[in-house]
Parts: sequence; structure tokens; C-alpha cells
Amino acid sequence: RTFVEMFRFNSMVMGFSSHTWMAQVLDSFEAIVENAANTQRLQEECDVLSLHLAQCRGKGGGQQGDMELQRFRAVMLASLRSLLPQDWSSTHETAWVWLWESVEQRLRAEVGKPASHERALEGFIVGLTEGEKGQLRRGLYQRFFAVAPKGQNFFKQSTTRLHFIADRVVEMTLEMYRQPKKMVEDMSALGLRHVAYGIPTDLFPPFVAAFVEVVRDLVGASDAAAAEKATVEESFRW
Repeated sequence: RTFVEMFRFNSMVMGFSSHTWMAQVLDSFEAIVENAANTQRLQEECDVLSLHLAQCRGKGGGQQGDMELQRFRAVMLASLRSLLPQDWSSTHETAWVWLWESVEQRLRAEVGKPASHERALEGFIVGLTEGEKGQLRRGLYQRFFAVAPKGQNFFKQSTTRLHFIADRVVEMTLEMYRQPKKMVEDMSALGLRHVAYGIPTDLFPPFVAAFVEVVRDLVGASDAAAAEKATVEESFRW
């Protein structure tokens, strides 16, 4: 049996087969294990998983509380022990418990946030006037080119196309909350295309930073309450 097969069997035996959120964690588990030593990538995997779990909660797939997450650990350890009866030791137990506790900590930190982030971001995007959209588009490229001048070599399209790119990025931030699985696939494909085109990956961070700064300025100039402004900025940045 594979780990996935053993996990599904044990979850049924232990009475957790109705907890559909476990399937979401299981789907992400291989990537989590593969990136256990890469803190940044592990955080990214947990961030995406938190979006899946938020959707699962909305569909009645169970709560995301401590007890539920601990149940996944119980099934995980039972499955690993069954697969490696001769090799399993206290050292293995400690290592896998440490990994899952790291994942739990990251997931607990995001409980409830995806839904509130989505609402805040949707309200911000829907409320943008045409003038503010224009300000966002212009401000993005002005700031990006100021901090990364060589980026101009890769943005030689028409103004219409550049505006389309800026608008599409805004749309994608909201779609990430609504369709995380599809967006991860789309973003991965988009990233690979950019690499194939020879776009330096060191341009990605300043592009993101420029976008966040422009959104911060727009939010800061609004009449919203301070807490609401902070939530919008965090939602977009996240």
C-alpha cells in the first residue's frame, strides 16, 4: 500500500472518513513533506492549504480547530507506522510529529483569515473608480521601473496591454481566494512561461512590492476606517 492508500484506510477505520477536509490536507501533504526544510516554501504550501480548508469549512467539511488538525496527525502516524513496521523508531516519531506541529502552527495562524480577506479585497476592487484604476496602473509601472530599471526591457507592449496586465493581476488576487487550486495551476504555468521567455526571476519581487505600495496608497487615501484599510492591504499583499 502507498501512504495515501493507507491513510484513507486508517481514516475510515478510525471513524474520520466523513471529515472531507482531511482529503484536502492529504492532497497537499506530499508537497509539504518535500519542502519541510525550506521554510519559505513550506509557508507557501500552508498558505494555499489554508485557502482549501477555508472553502471546505464553507461546504460543511468540518472545522479547522486544534482537535481536527490533531486527528490528521493521529491518522498520519498510524499510517506511517503500518507502512514501516520494521524501520519505525522513536526518532521517526519525533521527526514526523515535529513536522506536523510546524504545519499545524502555520494553519492555525490563518484560521478565519481567508474569508475576511476575500470580503475586504472584493469590496476594495468593486469600489475602485475609473480614475483610481488609472492611478493604480500608472503608479505600478512608475514604481516598478524606478526600483528595477531593467524591467523596462521586458515591458515593451502597448499601453493598452500594460493596463490589461495590471488589471489582470488585481483580478487574480481575488481569484486566488475563490479558486485556489485552479489559480495555483495557472500561476505555476504563468511562471514557467515567463522563465521560458527569459524573464529574470529577480524582477518578480520588486514587481509585487510596487503593486502592494500602489494599493497601499489607494487604500490610505480612502475614507475607510484604519482597521479596514489595514485588512485590505494585508489581503492584497497576502
